[in-house]
Order: sequence, then structure tokens, then C-alpha cells
Amino acid sequence: MPLALFALTIGAFAIGTTEFVIVGLVPTIAQQLSISLPSAGLLVSIYALGVAIGAPVLTALTGRMPRKQLLLALMVLFTAGNILAWQAPWL
Repeated sequence: MPLALFALTIGAFAIGTTEFVIVGLVPTIAQQLSISLPSAGLLVSIYALGVAIGAPVLTALTGRMPRKQLLLALMVLFTAGNILAWQAPWL
């Protein structure tokens, strides 16, 4: 498998995993934030809504950018966001 294809595969897996890993953490999030389980469950719905609205808008806004540069920039943004979320309890 070419290295570029492998990188795309790993990136898609990471983004997909990040999207759905929150489902298993909803009870813990509800308990830690002292909110109801349905309220904590809204995190999944709000994220999905953000993706559903944001993806077409982002596609339209970045239509003229070189794909390789765009993919690299978005993966850096994705990684930075996850590192920030990981460090959030200590910030």
C-alpha cells in the first residue's frame, strides 16, 4: 500500500473513532458535569449537526485550495484540537 494511501486510511480511522468514542463516555460526562444523561447525550447530536452543516460549507469555502495542502492543514487542526481536549482538565 502506498504511504499516502496508508496515511489517508489512518486519518479517516482516527476521525471516525473520535466521532463515535464519545458515546461510551456519555454516562461519565453526565456524572462529572452533574447534568442529566439526555443533556450529556446532546453532545453527540450537536457534534453530528456541526459536521452536517460544516462539511458542505467548508467544502465550498476551500474548493480552490490544493487538496494536499488542505488535507494536511485539516489533519494538523484535528490533531491540535484533540491535544487541547486531552489537556483541558489541566488548563
